[in-house]
Amino acid sequence: MKTGRHQKILEIIEKENIETQDQLIDRLRESGFDTTQATISRDIKQLQIVKRTVGNGTYKYAVQKSLDGQTNVKYKNIIRETIYFVHSAENITVIKTYTGMANAAAAAIDAIAGDLVVGSIAGDDTIFVVTDNIERSHAFAKIIKDIAGI
Repeated sequence: MKTGRHQKILEIIEKENIETQDQLIDRLRESGFDTTQATISRDIKQLQIVKRTVGNGTYKYAVQKSLDGQTNVKYKNIIRETIYFVHSAENITVIKTYTGMANAAAAAIDAIAGDLVVGSIAGDDTIFVVTDNIERSHAFAKIIKDIAGI
């Protein structure tokens, strides 16, 4: 029963903009799952579901991208081995890598950064990372500097 409910929760939040636990409970009941708010709260925690902004001040439930420890270490190693310069300017962070390494570093950044960044673009040795605002840009740059050891 729990596995089926979990699968249905994931299906619902993937297809719909569910903002509240009550909305999720209603959708589950429509699908034949009679459940309580306490159960849904535990399910949300177990499934690593978070609220993400959708725009216009609204949020929706979404699955948090989580990496197993080994994969996370690999991405951090890529960042550590390829990046030598990070500078935040307004809501854009400029990252310099060794020649030919920008795409690998950008892929690692995308995997680690989650919702902190809007997007990134990589050339041969430079990456531009766009964030929502200046504060996020500075926070992102600090994280990358810490990982890269610069």
